[in-house]
Amino acid sequence: MSQPSATPSHPVTERVLHAMQVSKRGCDELLPEADWLAKLARSEATGVPLRIKLGLDPTAPDIHVGHTVVLNKMRQLQDLGHQVIFLIGDFTSMIGDPSGRNTTRPPLTREQIEANAQTYYRQASLVLDPDKTEIRYNSEWSDPLGARGMIQLAARYTVARMMERNDFAERFKAGTPISVHEFLYPLMQGYDSVALKSDLELGGTDQKFNLLVGRALQGEYGQEPQCILTMPLLEGLDGVEKMSKSKSNYIGITEPANTMFAKILSISDTLMWRYYTLLSFRSETEIAKLKAEVEAGRNPKEAKVMLAREITTRFHSAAAAEAAQADFENRARGGIPDDIPELTLSGAPLSIGALLKQAGLAPSTSEAMRLVDGGGVRIDGAVVSDRGLKVECGTFVVQVGKRKFARVTLA
Repeated sequence: MSQPSATPSHPVTERVLHAMQVSKRGCDELLPEADWLAKLARSEATGVPLRIKLGLDPTAPDIHVGHTVVLNKMRQLQDLGHQVIFLIGDFTSMIGDPSGRNTTRPPLTREQIEANAQTYYRQASLVLDPDKTEIRYNSEWSDPLGARGMIQLAARYTVARMMERNDFAERFKAGTPISVHEFLYPLMQGYDSVALKSDLELGGTDQKFNLLVGRALQGEYGQEPQCILTMPLLEGLDGVEKMSKSKSNYIGITEPANTMFAKILSISDTLMWRYYTLLSFRSETEIAKLKAEVEAGRNPKEAKVMLAREITTRFHSAAAAEAAQADFENRARGGIPDDIPELTLSGAPLSIGALLKQAGLAPSTSEAMRLVDGGGVRIDGAVVSDRGLKVECGTFVVQVGKRKFARVTLA
């Protein structure tokens, strides 16, 4: 088994040091650093691009900006001239990734996987350069393994090493069931690295064990072991929990530009800098200068607007970002945005509570009453203070809080 090494023919040049700096920006761990430096030096000397792998299981149809933390790193390495491989885990999705779980993850059906995978790469291409991205599905080599091949693969990794994984060890200690098929997940993810002959595999911090299995299996198959690079898990809009659709603290990359812009403006001034590090394509020098200016008295909102414009432009366009900023500022002044939903309701006269509920501006009539009592409801700009109000026929703009609007025609 060969190991990468620095040699006189593979010098560590300024370009190599720059590539190492790009690799490490915002990362949690890069292991082993010396091996990656040697790989970069060899690539620079020989002109042979390194193979950089990112695997994602299509467990949901849409990608949020938390997913793009590793995609951004892929794009940075792609821009350095390396070959990036976007691997869709259509086979491993049927097993179910146990990472970070205290219960068995239900596997997806083939139909669910295929439906989700249809949108995955299209959305990832908003970050990666699609013309320079190799897209693969791990069913290519996993399906042909068959029972015999699976047994031979399993023979190359021990149960003792598998139980070093924190979530398995904790579940075993607690007496929580662990299904045998869950051991197959890290093995199959590791085998992906063998099949692709990857030089570097990326993943979130929760994927470290799986990435190390890939490194070990490559050694078992006589390949030069891959290096691994883990990226932090991005906090959601609340600044506490990991970004997740289930926690409603996410920014979807296919959300409307106005929504995306407003969500970024809603994050805290502290969280903004973490978003800059992990999501922005600005240089670390630029970000450090901007942070120093804010610490010296510049309004942090200006920095946040710059971030919101950059991210919104990336997934939409510069014109869309400019329009989203204008819309946000219009809302802040109490103006009415241009793109509010329009709907027609019947049953006039309608109580204000029923109107808000039917228009989707309040989840229930009791919540609608609470909003009225708090002065948070307006009709055509006028505050509604009477919870007994009956709204007659007509067309008017109903507003709840600063962001919820609807143009309602009541018949």
